[in-house]
Amino acid sequence: MTQQQPEASAAVPVTSSRRRNSGSAARKAVQITGELLLTAGAVLLLFVAWELWWTNVEADATQAKAIDGFAKELTGPLTPPAGATDYGKPAVSAAPAYGDTIGIMYVPRFGADYSRPIVQGTGADVLDSLGLGHYAGTSMPGAAGNFAVAGHRQTHGAVLDNIHELVPGDRIYVQTKAGYYTYVYRNNQIVLPSRTDVLLPVPTKAGAQPRDSYLTMTSCNPRFGSGERIIAYSLLESWQPASVGPPSDIAALVAKTRGKA
Repeated sequence: MTQQQPEASAAVPVTSSRRRNSGSAARKAVQITGELLLTAGAVLLLFVAWELWWTNVEADATQAKAIDGFAKELTGPLTPPAGATDYGKPAVSAAPAYGDTIGIMYVPRFGADYSRPIVQGTGADVLDSLGLGHYAGTSMPGAAGNFAVAGHRQTHGAVLDNIHELVPGDRIYVQTKAGYYTYVYRNNQIVLPSRTDVLLPVPTKAGAQPRDSYLTMTSCNPRFGSGERIIAYSLLESWQPASVGPPSDIAALVAKTRGKA
């Protein structure tokens, strides 16, 4: 009687099936991981687009509305006065309530059409939509001491995107209901966010009594980061009341903001 041999082939299909199943599972895992990475990348790109584009679109519209509303309350001629005149001690207005507009800033170095509202307060609700925020407790335009404002660089209107391009001697104009204040840019400084001494009445000089009127503008540094702060310092050069008209450098733009251009 011939002994029956066991079927050697019985184990082969089981091993092949396991290998096929294992390979299929690995391929599926790789496919799912790839799809997740692609989705994450798309979400990240959408977020970057929202941050760098859409927040600027929304903020620009909100700031234009704020300027229009403020401009309706302005009075005085739109033609500059003839010749230079000393108008005496600058008029200084009281600080308004949080979120109210103090005035309009014009910076020719930032473009012929650059005009941004200056709003009381530096909370996210102000800086993310309304433009330049005035640090509460610092001076008002024209007063001795430090008129300090903050603004974003690359998002939410990018109001101070080109702060690094200022050149000593550049003029920065601030318009309030009382008149026009002309500041002259002096220098900038890169500091850590903890350096709040840049907001002192005499910037960085603790205990010093101010005799001049400073304009200090603060923003994030570098342009696409926030690990530092860039600080731009200017000094008040002159002022003129609203009743005599704007400085010649910004007369056309002032007329435009009031809808008279």
